[in-house]
Amino acid sequence: MRIKANNIKEEVTTGTDVELAVEQKLNEVAALLNGHQLDEEKMKYFQDKFSSTLQNCSAGIEAIDAFKIIDEREDASREELLNEFSTLLLSNKVDSRVAGKYIKAKRIKNLVLIAIALTMITLGLAMIVIPAPPYFELFTIYYFTPNDGITLMDVISCIIILIGIYLLVRTLYNEPLSSNTNE
Repeated sequence: MRIKANNIKEEVTTGTDVELAVEQKLNEVAALLNGHQLDEEKMKYFQDKFSSTLQNCSAGIEAIDAFKIIDEREDASREELLNEFSTLLLSNKVDSRVAGKYIKAKRIKNLVLIAIALTMITLGLAMIVIPAPPYFELFTIYYFTPNDGITLMDVISCIIILIGIYLLVRTLYNEPLSSNTNE
């Protein structure tokens, strides 16, 4: 009996396309195996292959999260940390592609935070510098002159500027590794 499988030659772009393609292939495998007797050795081989494929799919940025646990332990000696690190390296498949994805995601996150911080600082300064119409000025907290003073909108603008500065400083000075050293 000769069976021709429908291979997926085109590039799948979205997650739903991948899920549909996997579902289709699983249905094809189920149809092929339905009604056929397999020996125990072949079944074990197929189960192992399927399990290893699923584990490879789930290994990604989550594999790096296991290494963060080592960084959080402050009371461990260097030998314990080294043993734990070597165990994690053996049990998790981390290659340059996975590490590159992790670094790229972290850089994109930092760039987005920097853009948000700069936008908040710019908008806060613009709210202070650009005069607002009288109906938009809420009320004046402190008068310098009878016509000018610090308004509630100025205070809110200063808070927005301070939040933007905090985000910018926190993003720029965020260290990837902890500063604790066990010497």
